[in-house]
Amino acid sequence: MTDEKSKVLLKTSGINLRFGGVNALTDANFEVREGEIMAIIGPNGAGKTCLLNCINGFYRAEPGGSIRYKGRELLGMRTHDIAKLGVGRVFQGIQTYAGMTTLDNLMTGMHLRFTHGVLASYFYFWSKAKKEEMANRKKVEEIIDFLEIEHIRKSYVGELSYGLRKRVDFGRALAMEPDLLLLDEPMAGMNLEEKEDMARFILDVSDERRTTMILVEHDMGVVMDIADHIVVLDFGRKIADGTPEQISRDPAVLAAYLGQDSRTEASFHPGREEKVEEVRPL
Repeated sequence: MTDEKSKVLLKTSGINLRFGGVNALTDANFEVREGEIMAIIGPNGAGKTCLLNCINGFYRAEPGGSIRYKGRELLGMRTHDIAKLGVGRVFQGIQTYAGMTTLDNLMTGMHLRFTHGVLASYFYFWSKAKKEEMANRKKVEEIIDFLEIEHIRKSYVGELSYGLRKRVDFGRALAMEPDLLLLDEPMAGMNLEEKEDMARFILDVSDERRTTMILVEHDMGVVMDIADHIVVLDFGRKIADGTPEQISRDPAVLAAYLGQDSRTEASFHPGREEKVEEVRPL
C-alpha cells in the first residue's frame, strides 16, 4: 500500500499512439508512486496493453509525449536498456521456455545481473563466473520457495499445468529484481483457486519486496481487492483516475465501462466482436 507522500516513480504525459488511421492512445497521462499497485482497466481494445508496450519500449509512442521513470526519459530508449533500469514485464501470453526446467527458466531472468564476460565463462571454476552464478542461484531458490513451486523446480515447464506455467512466468520476472513490474493479465485463463494464489503472491511482492506494479486485469473483484490506484481507459483515452472507492462511484465509469445494469464488458461497446470475459459489477 502507498500514500500521497510516496515518491512518483513513473509519470506519463501526452502519450499518443497510432496504427494507420486508428488512435490506440490519445493524450494518456498518469502517475505511479513507489510501492503502489496501480491497475489499468477498460474494455478489450481500450489501449491497456498498448500503454504497457510504450512504457517498456515495445511500441514507440509519437514524439511530443513523455514517459519519465526515476527522472529519466524512456521514450526512444531500447527495450533491453529499459529492462536494465529495473522495469520488468509479464506478458498476457505465457513466454516461458517449454523445453527447460522451472529452475532454468527462472535463471534466465537473472541474465541482466551477470557481469562476467566470455573469457570468465571459459575459465568458469577459477573466475568470478562461478561466484556470480552461485549468488544468483541462491536468489532464484528464494523465489522458488516464495512462490511455493519447490515440487516443480526440476520439471520441464512444457509439462506443467497452465496455472503453474503462469506462476513460473511471474517468477522469472521477479528474478530480474525489478523496481517496476508490468503485469498484463497475469490471471487470464486461471480458475478461482489459481487466481486467489496469484493475487496473494502479488500482494506479498508488494508488501515484502516493495515492488511497484502496474496491473492490467479484467476481473473487477481482483482489481478492487488489491489495487491502490486505478486508471480507466476507453478507446485509448483516460476517463477516470483514482482510488478503487472513487472509481466504483465514478459516473463515467458506471455509465460507460460497466453500464448501469451491465455484467459484462460486451455492453461497453456492443458492436465489438472480441471475446470478452465476464466481470463482476462494481
